[in-house]
Amino acid sequence: MNHSPFAKPLKIDRILVVDDSPDNLFLVQSLLQEEGYTIELAENGAEALAKIPTFKPDLLLLDAMMPVMDGYEVTRRLRENSAYPFIPILLITAYDQLSVARGLDLGADDFIRKPVEFDELLARVRSLLRLKHSVDERDEIARQREDFVSRLTHDLRTPLVAADRMLSLLTQEAMGPISEDIKEALEVTSRSNQNLLQMVNTLLEVYRYEAGRKTLSFSEVDLAELAREVIEELTPLATEKGLHLDLVNAPTTTAIVDGDRLELRRVLTNLIGNAIKFTDHGSVKVQLSTKQIPADQLNPGAKVIQIQVQDTGPGIPVDEKAALFEGFVTGKHTRSGSGLGLHLSRRIMEVHYGTITVESEVGRGSIFTARMPVRQREYATAASREKVE
Repeated sequence: MNHSPFAKPLKIDRILVVDDSPDNLFLVQSLLQEEGYTIELAENGAEALAKIPTFKPDLLLLDAMMPVMDGYEVTRRLRENSAYPFIPILLITAYDQLSVARGLDLGADDFIRKPVEFDELLARVRSLLRLKHSVDERDEIARQREDFVSRLTHDLRTPLVAADRMLSLLTQEAMGPISEDIKEALEVTSRSNQNLLQMVNTLLEVYRYEAGRKTLSFSEVDLAELAREVIEELTPLATEKGLHLDLVNAPTTTAIVDGDRLELRRVLTNLIGNAIKFTDHGSVKVQLSTKQIPADQLNPGAKVIQIQVQDTGPGIPVDEKAALFEGFVTGKHTRSGSGLGLHLSRRIMEVHYGTITVESEVGRGSIFTARMPVRQREYATAASREKVE
């Protein structure tokens, strides 16, 4: 036995037993308490639901047929309510295979038939509690990872922001005259610091999406107007490299989508900025158009808006395209970054019910295509959007 003062205390599993028969409740309670479990009893489904928030069971042992509210309804309500944590449900039934199938379809994790064999009951209880422990451990690891990333990015951002302000003051000679050589060195340092700050911010956004903690604000967004704004903002970068940056075929009335303006702006900035970054000669063209979804796909006949960013850069090798949108996967190009920008853009498009694809050939440039519904609210479900809110 581990007597270390730092050892994690042993957790006693809690089981909520729900049955309208007092005799059954007494027998199951006696059996499970002998195994060391903490037991709470309920005589119907409504009473069980009322006890769950305070008792917080690790397992629900649930009779299928009961007055007031049966086990099927309890299962349905428990699985449909996202406020509840995962609680394994062991359904007890005396009926045929159809009743078992119904219970499993509603969200029960296992079942056992009456009359109950105690050895089988204990085996199924232990099995479902192992499942519960596994899920809880996974969720705890995810929570700790999210907390670590949030703290890390916050701790990194604070000195980076302070350094950015100090470098800006030095460059503006707020603390006294400096030579041109020093000013040039400070500007290079400032750009590097801003790039690092941008990477930290992107990392934080990626983990917010991955953890389902990102809050979005949906409204009507004019993608053509948004594209013009981003192009105007990035034109100086293109001009500095001698590139032509143009918006072509922008629709005037069909570019309205339902989305988060700031997040969609992030996608456009990333796609157009990358095109400028990796293109040394020629042009970057941004093209907006609408098209009908083919009849053999989801929501046939609906309109989508398509944004294509085409460059005359070096192109992307075939062996790099498959993992291009994965996090922390960088290309072999000397200017490749952290690999997070495209991954984040793909996640943003996914929560807008859209996609991002790429067509590229080495030596012939690349075309990144983002698509999303024109009138998304007509068929988007609230449940889908809740995944990221």
